[in-house]
Amino acid sequence: MSTRRHFAVFTTASLPWMTGTSINPLFRAAYLAKDGSRDVTLVIPWLSLKDQELVYPNKIVFDSPLEQEGYVRRWIEERVDFRSSFSIKFYPAKFSTEMRSILPVGDITECVPDETADIAVLEEPEHLNWYHHGRRWKNKFRQVIGVIHTNYLAYVRREKNAQVMACCLRYANTWVTRIYCHKIIRLSGATQDLPKSVICNVHGVNPKFLEVGKLKLKQLQNGEVAFTKGAYYIGKMVWSKGYRELLDLLSKYQRRLGGLEVDLYGSGEDSDEVRESAERLSLAVKVHPGRDHADPLFHDYKVFINPSTTDVVCTTSAEALAMGKIVICANHPSNEFFKQFPNCRIYNNDEEFVQVTLAALAEQPAPLTDMQMYDLSWEAATDRFMEAAEINHPTAEPRSHQASKTYFPAFLRTRKLKQNLEDASVYLHQALSGMEVTRCAFGAVPKTLQPDEQLRKDLGLASPPKKKKLKLKLMT
Repeated sequence: MSTRRHFAVFTTASLPWMTGTSINPLFRAAYLAKDGSRDVTLVIPWLSLKDQELVYPNKIVFDSPLEQEGYVRRWIEERVDFRSSFSIKFYPAKFSTEMRSILPVGDITECVPDETADIAVLEEPEHLNWYHHGRRWKNKFRQVIGVIHTNYLAYVRREKNAQVMACCLRYANTWVTRIYCHKIIRLSGATQDLPKSVICNVHGVNPKFLEVGKLKLKQLQNGEVAFTKGAYYIGKMVWSKGYRELLDLLSKYQRRLGGLEVDLYGSGEDSDEVRESAERLSLAVKVHPGRDHADPLFHDYKVFINPSTTDVVCTTSAEALAMGKIVICANHPSNEFFKQFPNCRIYNNDEEFVQVTLAALAEQPAPLTDMQMYDLSWEAATDRFMEAAEINHPTAEPRSHQASKTYFPAFLRTRKLKQNLEDASVYLHQALSGMEVTRCAFGAVPKTLQPDEQLRKDLGLASPPKKKKLKLKLMT
């Protein structure tokens, strides 16, 4: 095999849906391909027009995959200082209104030809494999790396029958990641513990935020006032994203935090309730519609307050640090990566929240060093990814090439037993995921074992071979 490696990055969402699994895999693909030493393919979902209208914001829809690819490329090239050299492929997908998620249709391993199948990066491997029915990832690719983005257990615990659902989901996630992945990278300790996993934040920030940080550093060095506004928070405006915790803290300590002004930016299902709760406070808490965090409106804020503990790694906290701001956040596994930065102020309880907030408002942020800026960058995130995934380590010889012997030493017999158990586990999963009744019982979109006619037409896929009907001759 050539020493040049090929990375196929599969993810569960795509722009213009502004979600983490659209944006971070896109940056990962761009930076893996940046130096030209690797071949990289980003594999993203293609939705029919009907599903696009349900998912994509501002009535943005695409008539063809080529049109959407152009949109994705323009978006990334506006945010990096180099021309992207990765390729983009689409797999057929459907939107589940019940799960509020995009789910693959058919065998998505077919998107990558066998001759180029080398390293598969599965962004959200559990999500991609809950209903996977097709080629076994480990048999097709030399290395299969899963990156865990989401704490799905936290989501199901808010539903009816939460305990039962969480128990089933925990088992399902463990099962599919064990049988389909060689290695799992968890972005933080806030995710489910999984077999063969390591904890490492392999995400960086949009370079535009680091440019703001450099500008603020220059202003501070010149003795200028770099920050003219107080505190703010930005995030999807639902109670679970930290708004309840923040407003409870502000309500409880209104007297001690007198004079504090906080601006909240976000849009979501709970916007009206958040606004009503903020208006009842004596503090100056203003609620605004959601905006892009890169908007110049945010550049002059000095303090970013983020009490949320439902994120895996909070992107907006990383962005605020990159812009040179002081970030106030709870002592929680999702914030472990940020503790290395002097401008990150951690609180353990309500009393400490008040103390660190008052201190942050009274002082200036510490200037970002070159090393700190690098640690927040996608260059550093890519280096961490390569190390955590052990990409440069020797890979095992494919099973089909291993010699079979009638006698195995004890350690080989143990290995063979484990492999046989895994094979049986894969067989069971394939059997269950291949039955329509079982798939639907566990939440799959109906009739998604194979792409429908519209998806085949959009993606230029061949129609499946028609089943031959057996003709019975009646004997007279």
